[in-house]
Amino acid sequence: MSLRINDVAPDFTAETTQGTINFHQWIGDGWAVLFSHPKDFTPVCTTELGTMAGLEGEFRKRNVKIIGISVDPVSSHEKWHADIKTATGQTVNYPLIGDKDLKVAKLYEMLPASAGDTSEGRTPADNQTVRSVYVIGPDKKIKLVLTYPMTTGRNFDEILRVIDSVQLTAKHQVATPANWKQGEDVIITAAVSNEDAIKRFGAFETVLPYLRKTKQPTA
Repeated sequence: MSLRINDVAPDFTAETTQGTINFHQWIGDGWAVLFSHPKDFTPVCTTELGTMAGLEGEFRKRNVKIIGISVDPVSSHEKWHADIKTATGQTVNYPLIGDKDLKVAKLYEMLPASAGDTSEGRTPADNQTVRSVYVIGPDKKIKLVLTYPMTTGRNFDEILRVIDSVQLTAKHQVATPANWKQGEDVIITAAVSNEDAIKRFGAFETVLPYLRKTKQPTA
């Protein structure tokens, strides 16, 4: 059975470019983004790791740690850093998990149990399903899962947008509409009565009986 939203993110201990980590302990009391790659030294993934390096400060503002994983050994990741710097101008300062035994990829059901127990001899096509993004909350539960094809680079601005939404809606009884961005109007959830909505949010607009919009809460 595949991992779903609100499942506890599987915990693991692994070697990374910054030493051994226990995943849940590494997350701590904040948020985390785990993003996976089929193989080191591949073109699309090289651009993605550089993009994430450039956005690390934006994630930090939101109390979010970022960590990458590729089904290759840590020694390969460390060599890859130079290519990422050349291609994107960015230095990777976040950890990359070495998953040469495919244990984490299987734990997160990105690869089947029948995939074997080594990354050696495997091509990017063999690992093409290892192209997922997981947003994980302080409760260690999965808040978002996105899986991309190998030929499509991921939009990490969208990941930031989702984190803004999830963090906001975890604090207030609101939801965010399509294409919402920070500072735009939000939707009052059905669990809030009109009377309670006035107390909580002040004025609101009733678009439909089940669709009420209000200014984004700031407190």
